[in-house]
Amino acid sequence: MTKRALISVSDKNGILQFAKELVELGYEVLSTGGTKKLLQDNNIPVTAVDEVTNFPEILDGRVKTLNPMIHGGLLGKFDEPSHIAQMHEHGIEPIEIVCVNLYPFVETISKPDVSWVDAIENIDIGGPTMLRSAAKNHDYVTVIVDSNDYATVLEELKANNKTTIETRRRLAAKVFRHTAAYDSYISNHLSNAIGEDFPENLTLTYELKQTLRYGENPHQKAAFYAKRLGSDFSIAYATQLHGKELSYNNIQDANAALQIVKEFEMPAAVAVKHMNPCGVGTGVTIEEAFDKAYEADPTSIFGGIIALNMEVDQATAEKLSGIFLEIIIAPSFTKGALEILTQKKNIRLLTIDFAQAKQDQFNVVSVEGGLLVQEPDRFGFTNADIKVVTDREPTEEEWEALKLGWAVVKHVKSNAIVVTDKHMTLGVGAGQMNRVGAAKIAFEQAGEKAQGAALASDAFFPMGDTVEAAAKAGIKAIIQPGGSIKDQESIDAANRYGIAMVFTGVRHFKH
Repeated sequence: MTKRALISVSDKNGILQFAKELVELGYEVLSTGGTKKLLQDNNIPVTAVDEVTNFPEILDGRVKTLNPMIHGGLLGKFDEPSHIAQMHEHGIEPIEIVCVNLYPFVETISKPDVSWVDAIENIDIGGPTMLRSAAKNHDYVTVIVDSNDYATVLEELKANNKTTIETRRRLAAKVFRHTAAYDSYISNHLSNAIGEDFPENLTLTYELKQTLRYGENPHQKAAFYAKRLGSDFSIAYATQLHGKELSYNNIQDANAALQIVKEFEMPAAVAVKHMNPCGVGTGVTIEEAFDKAYEADPTSIFGGIIALNMEVDQATAEKLSGIFLEIIIAPSFTKGALEILTQKKNIRLLTIDFAQAKQDQFNVVSVEGGLLVQEPDRFGFTNADIKVVTDREPTEEEWEALKLGWAVVKHVKSNAIVVTDKHMTLGVGAGQMNRVGAAKIAFEQAGEKAQGAALASDAFFPMGDTVEAAAKAGIKAIIQPGGSIKDQESIDAANRYGIAMVFTGVRHFKH
């Protein structure tokens, strides 16, 4: 039997050398379209697929390889007498090697102005069919979808005149992962285009970005996967300028910092520890914003992650370099800032495209045996149906503090209480089992600074005790969702102590 290899690739990387060496090993190369022309132009012997099928390409190339003369050669068992007899009867010759990759569907839909027609025309049909046929028949057929595997296949062919079953199984598994991902991109793009938010089947595709040294703890294996068509405002697409490889916990904390800092248009700095903000500051300059974030909690910031929404200049870098930080994230760093910060060997410096900060994506969280999927919490102060429910209205300065608190509290683990002035957080109470407990932590951290400050709560007060505690701490303005059956108890308490209280109508639970 003639040894045959079918080659049809959109990724031409390394294909000429691969095809040339297959020919030297005695293979007849079958091909179509642009791959066939490339091989011919480089004097590599090639047989057109339509010479094998005795049927021309039709329908603008939509039908080329969908033919029994091809798929019989891919699916026939080379040592099964009945298969051999049927193939002989119909003049079908086996195809031992298939090297195929697919129409660039993902690249096509990545274009901002892609049309429905262009997307549809870039859905490959023949390619996945050949790959799946060859991968199913991997006991006999070597199937390649990744140019990184050319060298291994050639090495084994030269050594043994065939590939090992272990290699064929590994390559077959890779093919089915590849076609599954390809189909998921298609199904998700079409579903999104017609506005199907929660389809009956959800298939998500992520690409391996890096294996990690370990997960949350050293005894846990972990890896980091990136969503190929996701927002560039992501740790997955950050550019690391300096420092050690990111860890599992680094990535979690860095993502939390990014989600908070994107709330602000003015210069802002966010310090995060264990996925909760320990300090948030704003200012006229990024240096001033960092000063406020640091002042908010100079103890917890040690070993933390800092996200800044403006370029880091030399003056800010001098201050950042003076404390131990794991990661600094910013849109950019000046040359002078980099010269200062890169003197610290291990600190990670990341840049991220903040222009994509408002591009929303659905949140996906794994639970045992399933996934929870929800739209992101986009609700901000400007969306709220603001109601002043107390006798006293907030002052202008208190309004600014309330807005800051409301922007931060939705990013704090529930139950959450955040105490702020108009420039910075003063105290953060996170993840407590009751709201008074969260408030006590925030007040203790704020100390004397709570006098005249504002308080933000992620959910309503089930009774008046949080207001009582706030009054004792010196709080003068509160923002909360409202909606409790005991709202009036909290309102009456606020009025007794001259506290201005605002209802937003929407809660910010974060579990």
